[in-house]
Amino acid sequence: MAPAALGAAIREQRRSHHLTQSELAGLAGTGVRFVSELERGKPGAEIGKIMDVLAVLGLRLQVVEASP
Repeated sequence: MAPAALGAAIREQRRSHHLTQSELAGLAGTGVRFVSELERGKPGAEIGKIMDVLAVLGLRLQVVEASP
């Protein structure tokens, strides 16, 4: 999944939970800037923080082998 697609999915789920970026950041223990950059698909985000955000939103990351 491309960073932009992950960011879009996170933004959509955050909005469906009626959370602001600030509220999500507080619940996930991250900064608002991190949430903003994550939603915009900025590469280089820390995977641990991403996992914290996904957990708050009830999402999980699944790794599957790509087809050749």
